[in-house]
Amino acid sequence: MITRIRSVAVAALLLLGVGAALSPGSAYAAGGDGEMTLEGIVNNTIIGHATDGNYYNLKPFGTVELPRLMLARTAEGRLTLDVYGSTKSLLKSGPYGLVTHGEGKHKALTTGEERLKEAFATKKHLHSSVARTSGHVVMDFSITKHFVLSFIALLIVTGVFVTLAQRYEKGIGRTKAPRGILQNMMEVMVVFIRDEIAKPNIQGDKWKKFLPYLLTAFFFILVANILGLIPFFGAATSNIAVTGVMAVMTFAIGLLYGSKDHYLELLTGPPDAPVFVRIILVPIEIIGLVMRHLALAIRLFANMLGGSLIIFSLLGLIFIMNVVFGATAAWASTVISIGFTVFILLVKLLVAFIQAYVFTALSALFIGMSVEEHHHDGHESETASKGDLESRLDAVEEVVEPTSA
Repeated sequence: MITRIRSVAVAALLLLGVGAALSPGSAYAAGGDGEMTLEGIVNNTIIGHATDGNYYNLKPFGTVELPRLMLARTAEGRLTLDVYGSTKSLLKSGPYGLVTHGEGKHKALTTGEERLKEAFATKKHLHSSVARTSGHVVMDFSITKHFVLSFIALLIVTGVFVTLAQRYEKGIGRTKAPRGILQNMMEVMVVFIRDEIAKPNIQGDKWKKFLPYLLTAFFFILVANILGLIPFFGAATSNIAVTGVMAVMTFAIGLLYGSKDHYLELLTGPPDAPVFVRIILVPIEIIGLVMRHLALAIRLFANMLGGSLIIFSLLGLIFIMNVVFGATAAWASTVISIGFTVFILLVKLLVAFIQAYVFTALSALFIGMSVEEHHHDGHESETASKGDLESRLDAVEEVVEPTSA
């Protein structure tokens, strides 16, 4: 049975690779008239699939453009909210143009019906930014692909846990044994996060207060990562904005629930250190606190984006060979390209679980460092130190002279 499931999974991955590799039009861009160019392959096919955008790529079935919401200031200085159903409608009926090159006052805009028709035909408007012909954009609130994927991950996690909560209310899992693959699997994962991540890293019983956040972060990241392996979906965690918000939430929790000892050591330095050493250590500690959470965001973002870029680069290799060496070389490279793609997809499935675990474990560690309280009572410290010393001596003695059974 297991062998049959593995065979079906491998076959599905192969079909996925073949479908993505042979999908018509996915590499036709920037060249116009259906011409496939190397620039279009790299910028639009490889990078465009992995990064965020105001459209949803469903090729070979088509492309769905997402709504655009712009908070703008007109030339007269009046604030206005511009709402359009797509980028195409924004450019056709709104006071906006397509940015072709340049920045600030020196940017060149593509306007006019004929020039915009050419941009629409080559899909250039999907991969370029827009700007107002008069006034300027204050804030872009447009719906993006990664926002949609984050919302889908949110709905999946909410649906699963609401369903399981209803089961536990009925006694299934409390007075009765858990029932079904989903409930048993989720219970194992929840217990693992509780016993292996929350309890060891957060002092005393404080882990109970932060366990809901750790569970939410773990399962949201896991579902978002797995969505990146499904055709026509993507990993929202490959966006630095998504991982940055999650890191900020961990940072905010540590600041809000930080103990008095944590703030004293952070803002005044170690109590036993001389004054001149504290002056040096305090800014280092503050910078280190910020950098830890910054690394928390970048680690998840870079791993997920890197996996997506590798997959689409391997598939894009077929089109690159077609442009450089011709159709024969492209067909010859198909087997190798798809084989490596299937391997990377399997590796990325493992990475999806690992990255969710790493982010949750580091969040628990950082929160635990913030809420930790130190015992300053001399007698208690002496007793604790004596107990620790005795336990260590007993452990050494046990190793040197094992107790006979």
